[in-house]
Amino acid sequence: MRIFRHLARLVRTTAFKLLAAYLAVFAIFAVSVIGYTAWHTRELIQNQVADDLDREVRYLADQYHIGGIQRLVYVIDRRSRRPGSSIYMLANFQGEVLAANVSDLSLGLLDAAGTRFTTYNRQDDSGASRSHVAFVQVFILSGGYRLLVGRDIEERDTLRDLVARPAQWAVVLIVVLGLAGGVFVTRRVLKRIDAMTATTETIMAGDLTGRLAVSGAGDEFDRLAHSLNVMLERIEALMQGLKDVSDNIAHDLKTPLTRLRNRAEEALRTARTEEDWRGALETTIEESDGLIRTFDALLMIARAEAGQARDTMTDVDLADLTENVAELYEPLADEQGLDLTVTSEPMVVHGVRELLAQALSNLIDNAIKYGRVPDGGRGRIAVRLARAGSDALLTVADSGPGIPAADRERVVERFVRLEASRTRPGSGLGLSQVAAVARLHGGDLSFADNGPGLVAVLRLPAKAGRDGGGAATDTASRR
Repeated sequence: MRIFRHLARLVRTTAFKLLAAYLAVFAIFAVSVIGYTAWHTRELIQNQVADDLDREVRYLADQYHIGGIQRLVYVIDRRSRRPGSSIYMLANFQGEVLAANVSDLSLGLLDAAGTRFTTYNRQDDSGASRSHVAFVQVFILSGGYRLLVGRDIEERDTLRDLVARPAQWAVVLIVVLGLAGGVFVTRRVLKRIDAMTATTETIMAGDLTGRLAVSGAGDEFDRLAHSLNVMLERIEALMQGLKDVSDNIAHDLKTPLTRLRNRAEEALRTARTEEDWRGALETTIEESDGLIRTFDALLMIARAEAGQARDTMTDVDLADLTENVAELYEPLADEQGLDLTVTSEPMVVHGVRELLAQALSNLIDNAIKYGRVPDGGRGRIAVRLARAGSDALLTVADSGPGIPAADRERVVERFVRLEASRTRPGSGLGLSQVAAVARLHGGDLSFADNGPGLVAVLRLPAKAGRDGGGAATDTASRR
């Protein structure tokens, strides 16, 4: 029963059905070709026999006209003695047989001229009489004499059997080998499908580390497995990111919420005058605004990573955007003791202007926060936009302490704040926003030493000219 169930499962597969359909088409084609070949060969032999009979009848008729009936009888008798001779019968107008090499032919065959099939008996090598089929032609001579010449067509039937029997076995062999090959191929396909099913069941059970096996053959299953594995890696990363965000929200937002509650509770307990209540409310509003900014930043990161803003992308003059954002931060930089300079080349990228402006703002804001020189002297921030091949490089360099090389990958994660920045205001989401905007636009972010200070490099695919397109951003800001 188990074997039957396994076979039934094989038969129900799409691979087996396709193979069976191809096998049926090929078998029908093979039978058609073999049948046509056998029929055409038979017709060719029959036509050849008819031509031979016609030539022989004309020869005998010529002999009759040359020497009369006696010469014709003599020629027929001589030809009848040859090995493999034709069938001959000569009769007069009264039906009397004058010459013949067979005795069991019906005289009714001689009534009308033309060609036809007939049967006759002939002894084989063992002496036994056996029925044969002959193709005969009847010709009426002058004087009422009737001449019959025929040819045994056993060779035609033998040839037909020689073609038909091997063809039948060939068709049977094709079907058997086709079914065997179908079962073999289907089992291999089922094995790969079962492996994929087992892996997907493991993933559905909650183990996102499961991956589909790749055999290395480079077939369509390997291509499918590779694509699904890439998708699973992306899903696993997103799920891990969601878990990290949830953990970070629960951990990092707990403190400001607790502080907000404690201050409200303290105001209820200690506030006595209108100024006390106003101060408590202002503090509460300030804390609430900080929480709202944090949630707005998380929402923007989520939308950027989901690609929801791609439909609103347009050509953006990145040089104009860079100069406008830098001009906005120039008074703040000067107030913090920093010189902000901008150098830009004409550059057009394809993206969302607001998100690109937010990313650059985060980079400049971080440079202002952490770009002051340690000895209290006047620092510098250099914003530069330049082309590098087909890319636009947007760099923000400062003269601060920089970021250690070991922390440069970690600073773009959500809520990550280095120890040196714990005392500064911020949520640890600025660089995460920049990184999300960069991934949305297809760019990347890198960091380098500025000696002293840090250089943040945002690479964006640029258009070939001022009206070309295709921008990508991936930025990072120091916290």
